[in-house]
Amino acid sequence: MKAVGIVLAGGGSNRMRELARKRAVCAMPIAGFYRSIDFALSSLSNSHIQTVAVFTQYHAGTLNEHLSSSKWWDFGRKQGGLYTFTPAITSENGFWYRGTADAIAQNLHFLKECHEPYVIITSGDCVYKLDFNKVLDYHIEKNADITVVCKDMPEGCDTERFGTLRMNEESRIEEFEEKPVIARSNTVSCGIYVIRRRLLIELIEQCDAEGRYDFVRDILIRYRSMKRIYGYKIRDYWRNIATVEDYFATNMDFLKPEIRRWFFGTYPDIYTKVGDQPPAKYNVGAKVHNSLISSGCIINGSVEDSVVFKGTFIGSNCYIKNSILLNDIYVGDNSYIENCIVESRSTLQANSYYKGEDGVRIVEEMNELFVL
Repeated sequence: MKAVGIVLAGGGSNRMRELARKRAVCAMPIAGFYRSIDFALSSLSNSHIQTVAVFTQYHAGTLNEHLSSSKWWDFGRKQGGLYTFTPAITSENGFWYRGTADAIAQNLHFLKECHEPYVIITSGDCVYKLDFNKVLDYHIEKNADITVVCKDMPEGCDTERFGTLRMNEESRIEEFEEKPVIARSNTVSCGIYVIRRRLLIELIEQCDAEGRYDFVRDILIRYRSMKRIYGYKIRDYWRNIATVEDYFATNMDFLKPEIRRWFFGTYPDIYTKVGDQPPAKYNVGAKVHNSLISSGCIINGSVEDSVVFKGTFIGSNCYIKNSILLNDIYVGDNSYIENCIVESRSTLQANSYYKGEDGVRIVEEMNELFVL
């Protein structure tokens, strides 16, 4: 392969509220079985990119544990492989990553030791499936310095929290605004970039020398007029999960047959770290409609329009509707849950009632007396 991959996975998000207290956003569970970072790693692997670096920082342990074996994404190889980099105190540096450009700068030795001519940079908090070979071919055809993967968002979407851009007829980017107060375009950056390795090293070294730390603001926007920066539009599914609302909606999207077919019924596949849970068990009285039930679950009550992750127990006469139940949850008998996200390892006593009235409610109940 002509490229090396970098996955930026070091950030947290206040917009994830309680869900980000004990895990990185890139480690958020998706679709009953996966983690957010699996989609970036799978796309890189399926594109035959053999050398990938993951930059972790916030709650790095949650991601490092998930990435402890690279074989799940077919990165266990003699040449290349999957590398994780977490900020470390050295004789030359004692800082955490101060931004995306600084994360690359602190690990610049990785790029300098590689031999591939191109670098694909992607964030780990997005859900998508992409053939990076097509993006790289487009980048070479345009003779671009940097290519930004982008997508037209539907009307009414909150594009102000993304980087928005405008392109000319040749798809060259003429305007780029990061998180504008008022968005003037519905075309947003997907946080995926292609750049020549030597150019990236040069730009990162320049940023580091000037005390600049952000890849978008200090490279894409700053060099917009001086470098040939092009946009590559995708039309397939892409979604960022950095807010509670988007995280909830993304999981609910997997209840749609066409979305499930795209990710799980269409080659290439999405890969993840595999556990050893038994198949889900449905006892007498269980009723399930339009829901995803993962392995290791035991269902005794009713589940409708919901996503239930691994190892969850739902008691008798329970009713779960339009909700997400994360891993290893115990739900006592006669409980009612609607419009909620229940945090992993929560223990809900019998006769519990939780309903999100004005949006998604996050439920977290730890009760040592009720352990599954």
